[in-house]
Amino acid sequence: MRSRLRGTPGQPRLNVFRSLKHIYAQVILDTTGETVASASTMSPELKGNLRYPGNVEGAKKVGELIAQKCLEKGIQKVVFDRNGYLYHGRVKALAEAARTNGLTF
Repeated sequence: MRSRLRGTPGQPRLNVFRSLKHIYAQVILDTTGETVASASTMSPELKGNLRYPGNVEGAKKVGELIAQKCLEKGIQKVVFDRNGYLYHGRVKALAEAARTNGLTF
């Protein structure tokens, strides 16, 4: 999957990782290997505000937070890397929340 997806400086890659209890998102510049922005259910902004971080509601909050951080840094377009996960459930909730808050894929 990653051989087909490449983030450029104009359009970095939004990578998603999910575990049983948490979900993580990071925006990566593949040309330099640098992480521009990251958000997760373990982030200080969300850690105490979620009742249970491993569900769709937690994923929506992470999507909103990563979109906010990207827009603060001037990033509006990203390439969505679902990391082999099906576009369903928490991954879909994160992507749709990021879209509604200003990111375009």
